[in-house]
Amino acid sequence: MGNDDHRRRKTPCGFCMAVFKWIPVLFISAVIAWSYYAYVVELCIRNSENRIGMIFMLLFYHISLVLFMWSYWRTIMTTVGRIPDQWRIPDEEVTRLFRADSQETQKRILNNFARNLPVTNRTMNGSVRFCEKCKIIKPDRAHHCSVCSCCVLKMDHHCPWVNNCVNFYNYKYFVLFLGYALVYCLYVAFTTLHDFVQFWKVGAYENNGYSAQGQLNGTGIGRFHILFLFFIAIMFAISLVSLFGYHIYLVLVNRTTLESFRAPIFRVGGPDKNGYNLGRFANFCEVFGDDWQYWFLPVFSSRGDGRSFPTSSNQSRDTMASPVQRYDAMGDTATSRLDGNPTDKLIGAMPLDSLTPNNPDQPNYQHHHHPSPHQVSGTNVSLTSSEPMALQRADAVPPHLNDRLASGQPSSCNTAAAMSSATKDEAAAAAANGSAVFIDMVGDHSSRDKDLPANGQLPV
Repeated sequence: MGNDDHRRRKTPCGFCMAVFKWIPVLFISAVIAWSYYAYVVELCIRNSENRIGMIFMLLFYHISLVLFMWSYWRTIMTTVGRIPDQWRIPDEEVTRLFRADSQETQKRILNNFARNLPVTNRTMNGSVRFCEKCKIIKPDRAHHCSVCSCCVLKMDHHCPWVNNCVNFYNYKYFVLFLGYALVYCLYVAFTTLHDFVQFWKVGAYENNGYSAQGQLNGTGIGRFHILFLFFIAIMFAISLVSLFGYHIYLVLVNRTTLESFRAPIFRVGGPDKNGYNLGRFANFCEVFGDDWQYWFLPVFSSRGDGRSFPTSSNQSRDTMASPVQRYDAMGDTATSRLDGNPTDKLIGAMPLDSLTPNNPDQPNYQHHHHPSPHQVSGTNVSLTSSEPMALQRADAVPPHLNDRLASGQPSSCNTAAAMSSATKDEAAAAAANGSAVFIDMVGDHSSRDKDLPANGQLPV
């Protein structure tokens, strides 16, 4: 619980509110206690004539009850967890943040403080999520609970029936609680169905305590407990079916209740409800763990620490693009971190060779990457298919190089070195004729070619 909650409890009104929050839990506990009496005492001990059947009924009843109560207790008593201090913004930074004159200034302050934190969720304006009450950077999938008065890791919702937030640490217990509660109610309903039918059956059966009008006689007051037990079991089972089925669906798609109503916003990619969907089995293991022996026991076995989460395969594929593609898709990345984090969905990343000036369909992108050591420095040339790719016209080559090419010398490093020693006037003349393209081979010369210039002009 947060500090505000502790302060409220010190006042008389705060103490009354704290007690009031436990009323739903006390109600559920009272219903379970009464159902235990009605089933064990009235149905099995006082009413059952088959002792063997009674033993098996009590055995399965107590198994379902123990699992149900164990999961319920763990859901109630598990705390929401404490967010580490490195997520907390110092007081001087908070003062600067609140005194910032613009939203962009606040955004820069938050981004600078969170540069080393594994956060990828953002607000609508692209800023790091910040809790004004707790004075912390919110971890991914965390939200502030107004009832618990603190930020909750992977918050699903606040459940009044357990007087606790359903969060990263008790979500498995909550799902098991719903499942075992449903099993408990269905088991009680099926085993009391026979007595419920006999209660309304018309006819006089002296051996089972009914009158001719189907009403109980004076000795059958205990059957009212069985009648109401059946009604209550059916009523709770109907409500639990939809709730349990919904949370099973959320587990299989790796989504919380809050995320199903409002999709998480990623730093790159925007809102995406399926941002954490890893596949059904992987999603199931993220909540219930990798060891199948603990899947159906209320023992903590979930993956992760509740502060960072793996993301869907499509986001992983996007961020596994080439570094140049990621760089151009994100623009200026001087202050960005987690470029390789699979949470960041990179959209609009495209190969650089598709962004040509001659393509009118592509936008005019401003690239920030440094020049490659192999850059084209000449003019574009239109070569016909009937002419060689290396040289279009022999007369455009300097005369002392044309003889060497005509003699059949290989066009390898020696020829390239000889061609790179051409005078600037000859190179300029060849370029002016529009018959050759010259490429700067920056840093490609070996140390033994000392007579070559640093940037030899090589016609191709």
